[in-house]
Amino acid sequence: MERLSRKPIPGFAARTLVLLLAGGFALGACVDEREVFLPFPLYDEPAAAARGFLGYSDQQAKLPVCGNCHVGQHSEWRQTAHAGAWETLQANPNAQEFCEGCHTVGANGNVITDDLVGYQATKEARYEDVQCEACHGPGLDHVTNPDADANKPIASILVGTDLTNGCGECHQGSHHGFVDEWAQSRHGDAASRPQYREREGCRNCHGARGALEAWGVDAEYVEKDGSDGIGIVCAVCHDPHDARHAGQLRFPIDVPEVDVNLCMKCHQRRAVPDPGSSRGPHSPQGPLLLGENVGWQPPNFQYADVQIRSTHGSEANPRLCATCHVNAYDVTDAITGDFVLSVKGHSFKPIPCLNQDGTPDPEADCALGERTFASCTTSGCHGSEDAARSAYIVATNRIASLVQTLDGMLAQVPASEFDNNDNIFTTAEGANFNVGLGEITSSAIHNPFLTEALLTASIRQVMTDYGVMTASDISLANILPLGQQ
Repeated sequence: MERLSRKPIPGFAARTLVLLLAGGFALGACVDEREVFLPFPLYDEPAAAARGFLGYSDQQAKLPVCGNCHVGQHSEWRQTAHAGAWETLQANPNAQEFCEGCHTVGANGNVITDDLVGYQATKEARYEDVQCEACHGPGLDHVTNPDADANKPIASILVGTDLTNGCGECHQGSHHGFVDEWAQSRHGDAASRPQYREREGCRNCHGARGALEAWGVDAEYVEKDGSDGIGIVCAVCHDPHDARHAGQLRFPIDVPEVDVNLCMKCHQRRAVPDPGSSRGPHSPQGPLLLGENVGWQPPNFQYADVQIRSTHGSEANPRLCATCHVNAYDVTDAITGDFVLSVKGHSFKPIPCLNQDGTPDPEADCALGERTFASCTTSGCHGSEDAARSAYIVATNRIASLVQTLDGMLAQVPASEFDNNDNIFTTAEGANFNVGLGEITSSAIHNPFLTEALLTASIRQVMTDYGVMTASDISLANILPLGQQ
């Protein structure tokens, strides 16, 4: 009895199917096999103008040729916005022909620099949507000889507005200015602390390779084995294939847990003192926002068993860090109402300075009245920008006064109380840690109540243990109203 199968086996333009004729499958029986070879095309040969791009093997099922082998990646990709990029474009009444290059398979996003390839060259429907090859490059050589290392289309994770490769080829400009803004941020500043990207203990948060390894991401990319570390690029926070979390983020931003929340995975370092180090707080924003395990708590700290947090870290602000630091909105002309710029919040500046046309300028250093507090009104934390600005002024001035007072008191404490080699953690060292916490500008915003409580308690403890008095009549009552903002 013969049984013929036509299930596609991916890998070559014309594959062979092996058909078995067998009889007597019982143990010890004689077996007679006959192999029959039939050609079965996995894909239609692409036009020469496509330059090796293959596109869909089944457009209706949204099955790229690549997906015949890379089943897992394909099933994840189908849930992303890239898989519906063509439909999105067609549904936009303002769509122009020049938009098609970023909504189809072609030169944008990969190493090819000639625009007339893929969809742009052929206008064939098989190249619609942002498929695998948009980032990985043309796949013809790979499927023809998949075992050759030289033919493996591994994507790059480098990004920049000046590169002819990667996310930035599409995600920049007035409508999708993600990379433009990122390049002006601390994440995208190529000159910002490159020495930490490969240093042990630092690389997990300062470099792309270290962060991905620390998070258990076993992905292949061009720069993976390079000796020069690269910074926090798009692919660190965003998963190109997976849409389980909003924005294709690798981890959620709405979970109030420091080891789960995407931002807090890095912004939680040294939130409590290290008895063996004189170094103060380092990136303690996550724990401080949530009011958990942060700062030095003096003996008999009255809030030791109380979780102190503001509305910034509460259920009233479900997006937590992202509410203020990734605030997206459109800027329109004040007179005509015409579209000017779509702000994506990827400078990560919560209260940026504004240019005359209302667009943010993350590189400027302006007066408080020239900054926008619009992000503060989007989550229910503040009723208006003026209210948010007022709260900011009150909180920062109060924390600054307490820091100045405590710092002056510690200057009068004997130097012997600051010894990092005696394995003893003193009141002076703990209070000094809290000074460092208060000196971080964002502490008065992320959690002004806990920051104030730690500083006032530290001042009292220094007075008790060393007999050092304050040089002013500053109030040690916690005047910032707990639970309000």
